[in-house]
Amino acid sequence: MPFPVVSGASILCTMGLSPGQLTATSQTSILMDGKPVATIQDIAPNTNVAPCGMCTSMANPAVAAATAAAFGVLTPAPCTPVPGGPWACSPGILAGGVPVLYNDGKLMCSYGGSISIVMPAQQKVLS
Repeated sequence: MPFPVVSGASILCTMGLSPGQLTATSQTSILMDGKPVATIQDIAPNTNVAPCGMCTSMANPAVAAATAAAFGVLTPAPCTPVPGGPWACSPGILAGGVPVLYNDGKLMCSYGGSISIVMPAQQKVLS
């Protein structure tokens, strides 16, 4: 069974070289372990979805330019998240009328990567 994700969760893009962080801002009334629960609408670049270090996707204009300047040798450049829609995850409860984000969530980046949850950031799970 998947776990709900809260603000402060670690995320990682398949094209990124280091983890980023998810900040939940789409709702603030439902808390778990004292932190706002994330929803599938927490997708704003740099506000909700922090960069994942350096990007290796040639679809990223910065990577393409750096690689061209290096005579075709793949040269990573700073990550700029460009979410291509809401998070996709298991169905479950709603927070403010919006589905809660679970740790099996995936978010597609328009530059070609897939962002996933590495650690949901909650410390307590009640069953």
